[in-house]
Amino acid sequence: MALITLRQLLDHAAENGYGVPAFNINNMEQGLAIVKAAAATDAPVILQASRGARSYAGDIMLRHMVQALTEMFPDTHIVMHQDHGNNDATCLSAIRHGFTSVMMDGSLEEDMKTPSSYDYNVEITERVTKAAHAVGASVEGELGVLGSLESGEAAAEDGSGAEGKLSHDQLLTDPDQAVDFVLRTKVDALAIACGTSHGAYKFSRKPDGDILSMSTIAAIHEKLPNTHLVMHGSSSVPQYLQDLINAYGGDMSQTYGVPVEEIERGIKMGVRKVNIDTDCRMAMTGQFRKVATERAAEFDPRKFMIPAMDELERLCRDRFERFGTAGQSHKIRPASMDDMAKLYAKGALDPKVAASRAA
Repeated sequence: MALITLRQLLDHAAENGYGVPAFNINNMEQGLAIVKAAAATDAPVILQASRGARSYAGDIMLRHMVQALTEMFPDTHIVMHQDHGNNDATCLSAIRHGFTSVMMDGSLEEDMKTPSSYDYNVEITERVTKAAHAVGASVEGELGVLGSLESGEAAAEDGSGAEGKLSHDQLLTDPDQAVDFVLRTKVDALAIACGTSHGAYKFSRKPDGDILSMSTIAAIHEKLPNTHLVMHGSSSVPQYLQDLINAYGGDMSQTYGVPVEEIERGIKMGVRKVNIDTDCRMAMTGQFRKVATERAAEFDPRKFMIPAMDELERLCRDRFERFGTAGQSHKIRPASMDDMAKLYAKGALDPKVAASRAA
């Protein structure tokens, strides 16, 4: 059995001190490249689909594509995760279509543009968690609004991104509020706001503590040592991929992503899931442009896709190695979703907070 829940994977990651990249997918080529990299490095992997991906490919196609990947790579443990769910229906329909994990992003209202109230976030996340846990599926919640500490604005990705100016308080998750949120909602993982953002244009310079608040991650982990933390918007926007795109007709302005070494620091502070999408898009797009430029007469899509898949596979291998995910898949002993549902029903998987730290 290769398809597992997020909770199972992140529990194992916490016990063994590693992080897991969560790669967004939309099509077969992305899925193949990512899981080939996972299999080659003996790494478990999170494949996640946004609402935009579900609209693009369709739930049935995504479900069967992931199922095919589990059959092709039976020794690789895969989580099928809904990214940035906006309401109960989005999350529960994902579970009905075979997703083993969902994110309920209650940091924004249902339009995924308007920052929500704390009470709204707690209420809807708690509701989704209760329903998901009843069938053994995992839930990731979000507290704080994803966006730039430099500009006070958020970039949109697949329709998810706050509009207007955001306050400093909105852009950084409050550690004390995080304790209350986790205990009330019983989420399996918590996405936090620390200055990361969607898209390629995250920072105008290599980030330091003023615009990428690793101290926020440390403070939350101090109060929630047993909660799996998630970094969204954590593509590194590698310079070599910017250069590749621009060398073959692209027009990307100089930009900076989240340095991999900072993510490695985050993993030591309790970050267990790291969301990566932009890097994957850039890897494939750079090769599309290269083929189109160097072989202008080419019209076979496979001749574009094969080098693009190879570039994406190289990127994913690097992240598995850097995050400590490599070499871990064969160690995991998966449980069924029915077994997970029984554990949730017993309260065996409820959040545990060290009393001295949560006081």
